[in-house]
Amino acid sequence: MSTVTATEDGTATPTSTKLEDHSEAYKELISKLQLITQLDRASAVLSYDQLVFMPQTEQTSSERGAQMSALASVQHEKKTDPEVLKLILEAKEDLKAASASSFCDFSDEARLLELEKKSFLENERIPQELAARSAALSTSAYGAWAKARQASDFSAFEPLLSDCFNTAKEVAEAKRGDAKDISLYTQMLDKFETGMAKSRIDDVFARIQTALVPLIARVSSSPSAPSTNPLKGTFPIDRQKELSEKIVKAIGFDDALGRIDVSVHPFTSSFSPSDVRITSRFSDSEWYQGLAGTVHEGGHAIYEQNLKGGSALNIDAALSMGTHESQSLFWERHVGLSKPFWKWATPMLNETFEGFDYSDRDVYEAVNALTRSLIRVESDELTYPLHVILRYNIENDVIEGNLAVKDIPTRWNDDMKKLLDLDVPSDDKGCLQDVHWSHLAFGYFPTYLIGSATAAQLSHYCHLDIPDMDDKIERGEFAEIKAWLTKKVHRHGKRYKSLDELLKNELGEELNPEYFIRYLTEKYTELYKCD
Repeated sequence: MSTVTATEDGTATPTSTKLEDHSEAYKELISKLQLITQLDRASAVLSYDQLVFMPQTEQTSSERGAQMSALASVQHEKKTDPEVLKLILEAKEDLKAASASSFCDFSDEARLLELEKKSFLENERIPQELAARSAALSTSAYGAWAKARQASDFSAFEPLLSDCFNTAKEVAEAKRGDAKDISLYTQMLDKFETGMAKSRIDDVFARIQTALVPLIARVSSSPSAPSTNPLKGTFPIDRQKELSEKIVKAIGFDDALGRIDVSVHPFTSSFSPSDVRITSRFSDSEWYQGLAGTVHEGGHAIYEQNLKGGSALNIDAALSMGTHESQSLFWERHVGLSKPFWKWATPMLNETFEGFDYSDRDVYEAVNALTRSLIRVESDELTYPLHVILRYNIENDVIEGNLAVKDIPTRWNDDMKKLLDLDVPSDDKGCLQDVHWSHLAFGYFPTYLIGSATAAQLSHYCHLDIPDMDDKIERGEFAEIKAWLTKKVHRHGKRYKSLDELLKNELGEELNPEYFIRYLTEKYTELYKCD
């Protein structure tokens, strides 16, 4: 592909629109970056196998930890190769020259070089020993967490969790370098929610908490609580799996380019846009959580499957975890918890489960009922934000030195009582329920609530652009909705510098939690007759 550039004698010569044709340094850099991407994907395959298929023994976990550590050493070596920085700097000069001598748009290449320079400098600051130690710790800590969770014994996990916090702090300290004005927690956030400062998150969360605490109290005291009978009974797991697969494929998950498995904790793993895998979990005593988990992870997978494929470059990766969560929660909640969705899906429930004979209104009310669950992933969407805020505050206080790891269970239980008026009976129902800390993923939890607020904002604007959106959902026609999300979110990858910038350019305003607050207020005051 080429453009035409006029010469001094008035003739025209074709000019390539590919920077590779103007810069040997950029061409060589791309080759090195694609190799790094494939190593990252290989690591993801090992992680997926560990969580889904691998035998869960101490010996097996130890061997897998050694494998992950060895691979992490190679990854770190490739990512911190001085030649990479040299090529980045040379390519930037070549880009300037190519831009000055042609009318080509090299904005993607400029953004990629910006991303890779930042990534290189951060990785370069992390000693190889620390990178390998962090990878090995994540593997051993996961095994310890799983056992402690099963035994409901925080003390069994405490030593390794302390190591996780300390190692994550070491990594954050190394990454921030001389920028001591950046807090360690803000540095950790950047890995998951790039471009969004902790102060911005504090503001968004404060507005949400201020609005939701009194709303939850009003809803909880309503005498008009909907029935949850449609959720109760015995539901064969094989039938649940079939139903979940049918629905997640209907909304846009391409199973020819992925698979659906079962794991302790539902998650999505992408090895490329052509191989995206999701997991869920099921219980034969309740059907909705398995379906909701599958649709949620399906939303993540749809995002990954609709990124620009083929480049294996960072610019064509997901923007941030908050952006990612907005996609899963858009489908799980703004589609999957809506009235029109259950008009479409309830007949399938009646066909799938013997003796299940409820109306779409019955099912809509049941799946939206306030549950006040101790478990984050099983909580309703009204109380869910407070689960996130609880974790956000705890991990931030540990990182900042205001809370000892040994005191996490007490703090957790106190905050659960304060925020949701719930008593925590055991550690597995409290501070051991989530896998994230065992993976050193500090700063991840707030992205769930950022994603919740973003999903509401996207839903608002999607309804404006597709006026018959509810009618389409009721008919099970999701293609146009998915295409809208691809246009507004998926296809951009990391071309924007932050979620705020993406929303500003694609919707006309930055993240605004008022859409989320209004959505929950209107929905639950109507459902619980609080007007």
